[in-house]
Amino acid sequence: MNEPSSSQHDQTRDIVRDHYAAVARDEGGAGCAPSCCGANPDASLALGYSAEELAAVPEGANLGLGCGNPQAIAALRPGQTVVDLGSGAGFDCFLASRQVGDAGLVIGVDMTPEMVNRARANAREHGVGNVSFRLGEIEHLPVADASVDVILSNCVINLSPDKAQVFRDAFRVLKPGGRLAIADVVAIAPIPDALRAEAGALSGCVSGAAPVAELEAALKAAGFERVKVDVRPESREVIAGWLPGSGAEDVVASAFVEAVRPGGEGCCAPTCCE
Repeated sequence: MNEPSSSQHDQTRDIVRDHYAAVARDEGGAGCAPSCCGANPDASLALGYSAEELAAVPEGANLGLGCGNPQAIAALRPGQTVVDLGSGAGFDCFLASRQVGDAGLVIGVDMTPEMVNRARANAREHGVGNVSFRLGEIEHLPVADASVDVILSNCVINLSPDKAQVFRDAFRVLKPGGRLAIADVVAIAPIPDALRAEAGALSGCVSGAAPVAELEAALKAAGFERVKVDVRPESREVIAGWLPGSGAEDVVASAFVEAVRPGGEGCCAPTCCE
């Protein structure tokens, strides 16, 4: 199979950027369906967030975008530096900021200017000082080498046309012992060509999903160890609502993805980092 060209990669990014720019502007026709691709704050309860978490973030930060709750596996601690890939209006960043405290820092990276502007406005309006929102691509993070303890992401890596580069750059910015704690969509069966070709299925977190084995291989090739991809069959009902009638729930599922950059001292898994 021929590798996609750089122009194809750019076209994919343009489709995704245009879609989420419209979501950030609250354009009612922008979303394809609730949850991953279209703004629906109430959907976050179905994705594993608690009512307390929803109430704790600035108004306007929760767009209901995503396919899970990476906070559930992040095991964040005070003083840590955290990066959120594809941070949108800042929902997961604001939740993380409460856990890392004033001594910590949460950096949100998003390639959509409208989303970055919205997140920055939310932070200013609510006086959240330990967050920083930066414009950039998740394949080329505007973050220093070996400076991050934990990388979060919620249903964004599937949108990237170069997932292997996402993982290579994540490895670069993580400190030795640093961790990935990601919620994303994975392919559990071959995605039909007709569905893969739909622009709405791409921005809707379906057609860009990669098989579990492919993700595991890319993570290990980037240098990660203790790679774990936990597919969540219970996500079927949520995914069925993204592109109704498409059968997306038969070919993709939500998953938690975890991995560690080797070289740190001691254990840094959630069970022994608390």
